[in-house]
Amino acid sequence: MSTTPLDAHRQANANGPELAEVLATIADRNVELVYFQAVTITGRVVGKVVPARHFERLAVKGVQQHQTAAANLQGTRDGVLLAGGVNAPEYTAMPDLETFAVLPWDTNFARVFCRLYEPDHLAERAGAEFACDTRGLLRRMHIGFTDRTGLELRTGCEPEMTWRGEGLEAHFRPGSSPAYNIEHLERNRPIVKKVIAYAQELGLDMVEGDYEDEYQVELNFMYDRADLTADRLVTYRQICKQVARELGIEASFIPKPATGMMGNGCHHNFSLWRDGVNVLADPGVTELHLSEIGKHALGGLLAHSAGAMLINGSTVNSYKRYWDAGQFAPSRINWGLDNKTCTVRLSTVGRLEYKLPDAAVNPYLSHAVILAACEDGLKNFTDPGAPTQGSSYDAPVDDRFGALPLTLGEAISAFRSDGVLAEALGPELSGLLVDFHADEWARFCGYVTDWERDMYWDDLP
Repeated sequence: MSTTPLDAHRQANANGPELAEVLATIADRNVELVYFQAVTITGRVVGKVVPARHFERLAVKGVQQHQTAAANLQGTRDGVLLAGGVNAPEYTAMPDLETFAVLPWDTNFARVFCRLYEPDHLAERAGAEFACDTRGLLRRMHIGFTDRTGLELRTGCEPEMTWRGEGLEAHFRPGSSPAYNIEHLERNRPIVKKVIAYAQELGLDMVEGDYEDEYQVELNFMYDRADLTADRLVTYRQICKQVARELGIEASFIPKPATGMMGNGCHHNFSLWRDGVNVLADPGVTELHLSEIGKHALGGLLAHSAGAMLINGSTVNSYKRYWDAGQFAPSRINWGLDNKTCTVRLSTVGRLEYKLPDAAVNPYLSHAVILAACEDGLKNFTDPGAPTQGSSYDAPVDDRFGALPLTLGEAISAFRSDGVLAEALGPELSGLLVDFHADEWARFCGYVTDWERDMYWDDLP
């Protein structure tokens, strides 16, 4: 009988050195409980809590959870439970032991990230990778990308977010902005101090941060391999929610908090590396430029940005961010040299800033579509065209790359039309994403908003 991926993961956990190291940490730090956590298609963290005395057994066996958890146990308007229905089997969540970490706010608790597999009792696909596990998908895609191209994707994220609470209001001159104001960072000092301290204890190398707009703070951590960056972004969000609980305030990753306010983006800054060398830059050339490999990867990213919007802007609210011209969110699929109005900005030699992902993005999926799009561009030598000069908000739509979807409904259609992305994610996950977001779009289209009441209640006669 052949070894399944689930078998291989179990054997690695049982026979590798990491298990003994984790058990020693549990004993030394008096850990009592461990979260076995996975990530859903929307980026929500789900899982189970396990008493530490059972960790050794469950690190090899795994824990079970109903497969519909992958879609937040979301039911459609018609009452259909997404991701398989009530009769779906459970998946097996296997911990990646290298991700084990003690929680700094309560050292009696720890957490470990899991990858998901079909249970081993099934007649078909027993022990196979669970197709709708976005974290496992990114890991597999990155390994395959490196095998085929010799390249590694390294990224850093800019997680903008909103903090609300007493005393956090911004005070600034009308017509100006509170951005970069140290006084407003001071107002948020308890937040900044706790978030950075917790993040560093959980292995994030915090590098810089600033005040972006009223209630909006951005704190960044060092770039790394794409799958590590994705884990760290999920960890960062959990840290922020914990800090909000401790301070009695609110922390939100909603993409557009209110009309007129800056949207919460999560720009992905990325580069491609081979043998320790960033191949987006030509050695010896110091001015702002892209190598031929960089241009083709960029061309592929632009070519698939319309289809990727279902990932990068995954909620109804996401699209309010792209409508506000002048607030640094892109509205055209293009690129530029240090041009903040473009979808992709060459921000420095060897680094591209992808500005479509928003604060609610599932980072495993966003990195997966970057890999798929860039590889397609490398394969087909896709030309990104000349960089955009000046503001792109009034520029015409580039026919080669199409228009940027500006509603969730348009994004669903664009994703359905992109065979490269659908193939990269696989039919099961691609179908689930369409079903999940199509139901959300239908719910919104059928919902009467405050705007409609304000606009139409007394409009006639």
